[in-house]
Amino acid sequence: MAQKSYCHRGGTVPLLGVTIPAHFQCIADRYPEREAVVSMPQNRRLTYGALAKQIDHLALGLLGMGFAKGDRIGVWSSNNLEWLLLQMATARIGAILVNINPAYRTRELSYALKRSEVQGLFLIPAFRGADYVAMLAELVPELKQDGGWKSGEFPHLGRVVVFDPANPPATARPHPGFTLWGEVLAAGEAVAPDKLIDATATLDIDDPINIQYTSGTTGFPKAVVLTHHNILNNAWFAAQAMHFTEADRLCVPVP
Repeated sequence: MAQKSYCHRGGTVPLLGVTIPAHFQCIADRYPEREAVVSMPQNRRLTYGALAKQIDHLALGLLGMGFAKGDRIGVWSSNNLEWLLLQMATARIGAILVNINPAYRTRELSYALKRSEVQGLFLIPAFRGADYVAMLAELVPELKQDGGWKSGEFPHLGRVVVFDPANPPATARPHPGFTLWGEVLAAGEAVAPDKLIDATATLDIDDPINIQYTSGTTGFPKAVVLTHHNILNNAWFAAQAMHFTEADRLCVPVP
């Protein structure tokens, strides 16, 4: 079997050659009791051990909902723990997380959903006066119907999940076509843990894992596709440049 080769220039330190889930598991195994993330607005804290369990719980739920490697799952949300869990859980099964700007309105949202052929969308109800549910229902009126739905405008979109960062499992269903965060987690209960292990075993470091839309002054944003390899190494070498150790904390006060 042919193997890929890399030409590494600009330093003597080798690039990390593992996937995001593989590297994260090594850290979680080494520091299970150390805090991994603190969400001040949500008043929630997770150790690496707890974070790993919640990632796997959500990843099983995604498998239970029918998502698989290569599928595009959008997230339209402000910063919260659920956003982090989605990025790590999609990486765990090989799905591609599509970041949708919280400032988007219906025109930009429609463009991103169509351009990336998003198959599942996770969103919060609203943010800073922007009613996400209403905007999405305007684009996909089929969500208001009882029973199963299929969008003529967005043929790839098959699942829409709404969650409230203040209390994701208890979010109210705004329309019959919306799925709730708790229902995604419940779907994982019927999936054998071995299925998750098997899904992760198929991953390659060059698999696409994230799509981000660049901002521009004119025209629509352009999609940038990122892999396990470049996301992990960008983060790793940025941390090395700041001389981070396991004892340090990074404050991220972005919008």
